Amino acid sequence: MTSLVDINNSFESYQQLINLYEEHKEKLYGRIHIGLYKWFAANMSAAMGAVLDLFTENFSEICFDYIKPETERILLKNDFLTYYGKVREVDVNHTTIRFQKLKPSDGKYFKTYVIEELVGRTELPQMSTALKEKIVEAIYEIFVNAQIHSETKHIYTCGQFYPTKNKIEFTIVDTGIGFRNKINNRFSSSLSATQAIQWAVKDKNTTKETISGGIGLALLKEFIDLNKGKMQIVSDAGYYEFGDRGVVTESFAGRFPGTIVNLQFCTDDTHKYALKSEININDIF
Repeated sequence: MTSLVDINNSFESYQQLINLYEEHKEKLYGRIHIGLYKWFAANMSAAMGAVLDLFTENFSEICFDYIKPETERILLKNDFLTYYGKVREVDVNHTTIRFQKLKPSDGKYFKTYVIEELVGRTELPQMSTALKEKIVEAIYEIFVNAQIHSETKHIYTCGQFYPTKNKIEFTIVDTGIGFRNKINNRFSSSLSATQAIQWAVKDKNTTKETISGGIGLALLKEFIDLNKGKMQIVSDAGYYEFGDRGVVTESFAGRFPGTIVNLQFCTDDTHKYALKSEININDIF
């Protein structure tokens, strides 16, 4: 059995998911036994779901031999475990952002999902309508990049509000070719996985050839900086984090088979945000 222990949106947590993938990626027609011990951050359902789907594509059966009861309740409330034969529980506390497995053609549905499940949450800092629209478009651009460039079969997303931590985590995952392969193929370059992520988060950098783009990650990074939140990107063997430690980059042992973008928003932020074009005060974006 592969044990995942204390999965909490950290470099070490992503490494555990990569280890899970590397351990079983060649297995065919087998059973993969998994145990979830201590903590499992519910938004990480998106990353784990993506990895487990790659195993089922190889005709392997997923068996959860152990799930900590508190974790199981959350993963029943956010719909993740319903994909593995469990019965959904009602989220009476409204802390979950539902796990979704989407086709690349589901862009319109994804945008509605972001509006209803994330940006429309009252726990987020106060934002003008125009800024909310910009945030939705920026997150939607992540979906579009996966849709157009990654060659993924599905896009996975999930989130969670953590009231005691004053955080909302929102995660988008694909199992496509990743930043490094796409950028190096497009520009005949030889960037490492981490260098490719750093290139992608810069304003107006894009691999699109005929349409504009490249503002989504940069805009989200700017808002997250003001909000004191965090952005994490995992792609191939590369890790990028922007937050209270500034920019942190590392390399994994092994590779993630696609890309993870995790956005962390602080809910105890009392500032009011608007676009610079709307108002000229200190609390602006």
